[in-house]
Amino acid sequence: MDENTNKKTKITITLPTSAYFMSGIRDFTLNMIKNTTNFPEKWAFRFQSVVDELCNNAIEHGSAPESEIRITFIHVKDDYLEIEVEDTGTGKDKIKAEELTKIIESRKAPGYAFTGIRGRGLVKIVSEWTDELKIEDRPEGGLRLTIKKYLKNARQGEGLELEQKQNSLTINNLQ
Repeated sequence: MDENTNKKTKITITLPTSAYFMSGIRDFTLNMIKNTTNFPEKWAFRFQSVVDELCNNAIEHGSAPESEIRITFIHVKDDYLEIEVEDTGTGKDKIKAEELTKIIESRKAPGYAFTGIRGRGLVKIVSEWTDELKIEDRPEGGLRLTIKKYLKNARQGEGLELEQKQNSLTINNLQ
């Protein structure tokens, strides 16, 4: 067996709170997933959208200008991909993990009517394209959103391993 088969790879990137850097993160996400994981190509593009949504929310709502956000990619090649995005809690919208979770859950309810132009990303992109979404309050302030996608579920419908998708949402208050 190849010694790298079950090896965990972790990459952490810290960025200033500026949308200017997002095109680079989108490119990095796409290339990293296409070149180092066994996820189908369509999932590389989906993860690009997920990371974009999480980072843009952290920049717009969670971290003040002149602050930073942190993105961590963790993957085991034939098992899963996990992505964490952290903000500093210094942004314009002070919100706790429990409050954000309630918002997401209410918008996931059948029949919820999206009446505004915005506010769909966490529900329609992040929640629907991941197997797990965990929202935590960071002890030093801010939020940490962690998503996880298992390779076996990404291959569902690809003529490969078929398994029922299970979504989970976890709240942790680390204070």
